[in-house]
Amino acid sequence: MNSPESAENPAPVCSAKGCRADAVWVLAWNNPKLHTPERRKTWLACEEHREHLSSFLGVRGFLKDVVTLAEWESRPTSP
Repeated sequence: MNSPESAENPAPVCSAKGCRADAVWVLAWNNPKLHTPERRKTWLACEEHREHLSSFLGVRGFLKDVVTLAEWESRPTSP
């Protein structure tokens, strides 16, 4: 049974197609043809899909950073 808190704030899940595993990693990226250099889009990854998603973004030159979800969430937000 889910508590009301879990229904309101579901655990982040992996961005890999069809995967519903809990996210452990944040892959920060941007497409330089579309985004300013400082802008960061994010994909979430479980342990199993981190390398695959990183490779997909890396081959295209989009990958900027890979950090744990806990580290990403503890970073200060920009004003």
